[in-house]
Amino acid sequence: MLLRRLSEAAGPSGFEDEVRHVLIEELRPFARKMYTDALGNLFVETGPPHGGPRVMLAAHMDEVALMVVRIDDEGTLRFRPIGGIDERVLVSKPVRVGKDRIPGVIGSKAVHLQKPDERKHPFTMDELYIDIGAADGEQAREWVQIGDFAVFATDYEEFGERKAKGKAFDDRVGCAVLAELAKRSFQLPLVFVFTVQEEIGLRGAGPAAFRINPDLALVVEGTLCFDVPDAREEDAVTVQGRGPALTLLDRMTIAPEKLVRWMAGVAGERGIPYQWRRSGAGANDAGAIHVARRGILTGAVSVPVRYIHSPVQVVDLADYTNTIALLEAILRRLEERPSLIDRLRKRESPGAPGSGAPAPARPRPDVPGPTEPGPDG
Repeated sequence: MLLRRLSEAAGPSGFEDEVRHVLIEELRPFARKMYTDALGNLFVETGPPHGGPRVMLAAHMDEVALMVVRIDDEGTLRFRPIGGIDERVLVSKPVRVGKDRIPGVIGSKAVHLQKPDERKHPFTMDELYIDIGAADGEQAREWVQIGDFAVFATDYEEFGERKAKGKAFDDRVGCAVLAELAKRSFQLPLVFVFTVQEEIGLRGAGPAAFRINPDLALVVEGTLCFDVPDAREEDAVTVQGRGPALTLLDRMTIAPEKLVRWMAGVAGERGIPYQWRRSGAGANDAGAIHVARRGILTGAVSVPVRYIHSPVQVVDLADYTNTIALLEAILRRLEERPSLIDRLRKRESPGAPGSGAPAPARPRPDVPGPTEPGPDG
């Protein structure tokens, strides 16, 4: 299964080579054109080169991870984070170091040796180290170099009621969604972009969008999900099993109203479950794409991921398949009515105060769907 291969591949920010190789191998038979850029973004073009709106679909390849910054004389490795990692989840977690996947475990002072005050606080990263079983620093330096990365040693596994657990679902689940869509035939000029370095500042997406200059960009992301016992409804952000989540706003983007209402309308018409992403926290590649060039019409569709940015994450496979279904439905609608893109991009012309019809109500994050159809009826 492609999602398994992508989840288990090692690809920290700046080291996405292995993930890119999996995608190239998977998608080469379906691509009209395939290439990379200086940063390492992977571009897969499908469909006709012209005719119809040019659509960019983006998902990032990189994952949060660790980088070795010092090798102690005792043979242990000191590290710093690549991307946002909660220090509290690191103790005793198995990792794989470098391209040779040297096995290791994140160690700390044993609880028996901690002073009472130390037990009241989680370890900081400075107090942790990676144990690779080396006899001393000399042997450790034969196996590992400063600058090597370490990823969580988590195998993909399906369990329970259509759930899957693994590492890096943010955003390998988005990469898998895009890959499945790239295998399907559309009479649209599509560019699937697998971006780099999202976790450290959305660095690959902006240059990719500048290069492609699409009429529409759709970002597919693994997003926050806290639908667990004792969580307040408003804190859940998304709920697994309710379908893909449409973004209204986040830390770097406010979704274009016409676009997000139209996307929700397509889901409703096709009977595809969906939900609103109910938080302004976080960001994704849409934040860099929508401000590229003179501004690009951009929307985001997300798969809910429990325990995001941790060694083991959980997705609902029904959400995954429904995300593919929604994006395919959106692209099919653009195939049928290419002129829709102009209506979605059009802003109301300035007029006299009070002129024109009142603006429709903006969708609310606590309402499960739009109250009226989207722009195309």
